[in-house]
Amino acid sequence: QVQLVESGGGLVQPGGSLRLSCVASRIGFRGYVMGWYRQAPGKQRELVATITSDGRPNYVDSVKGRFTISRDNAKNTVALQMTSLKPEDTAVYYCNAHLEWLDYWGQGTRVTVSS
Repeated sequence: QVQLVESGGGLVQPGGSLRLSCVASRIGFRGYVMGWYRQAPGKQRELVATITSDGRPNYVDSVKGRFTISRDNAKNTVALQMTSLKPEDTAVYYCNAHLEWLDYWGQGTRVTVSS
């Protein structure tokens, strides 16, 4: 059974930084597009960033220049470095693995940006 396990969430002040990590197991990691999504209270889940199997990133406009997605195919991990955090970044962040018709999700890690 495929497992995606996120870590690194927490409470941070506006302007601060956090690094989220996701470890994938029981999956052919190298072939998957990996991504981070988030869901704020009362809102739909939205895409934050994706990274292709060969390392090409893509970001939603609201996080461009502030967030960086990276992957390590040798360690089956994908990370999201978040800087200059804003209160509107508060959400549960989910790791996603996508390949053709397959989609796998982690359980989520909560990020709260508040003073």
